[in-house]
Amino acid sequence: MANKRDLKKSIAYVCADIAGECIFAQQCFEGIDVEKMDEVIIRVALLQDEATKRISVDYDKKPGDFKANKAEYRKGRKAYFKSVAKAIAEFMNSEVEDIVKQMNALLPEAQKQANKQAVK
Repeated sequence: MANKRDLKKSIAYVCADIAGECIFAQQCFEGIDVEKMDEVIIRVALLQDEATKRISVDYDKKPGDFKANKAEYRKGRKAYFKSVAKAIAEFMNSEVEDIVKQMNALLPEAQKQANKQAVK
């Protein structure tokens, strides 16, 4: 697992980018339900809070628990933090995917068609 501080910064940047896109969409596209987009922004803020809390974990065992071998402690600690990082990544990916679906659903139909034409 990377440095906890760096992970928290990365999560903050991602959530800020998503919230910024929501605000941009509110200001630039006609026909977007502002209240529903505000709910999406609140969901992004809650996502950031929850993901940050999930990063703040400690390994529950102490080096003294492994009297025979400190390498065993390091191996167990590394595996634990690797599983935590994987769980956080899966959580973030699924939540961000749901948020993006909500954002896209709020776009007016004319903008959805224009986006499809721009991709082609």
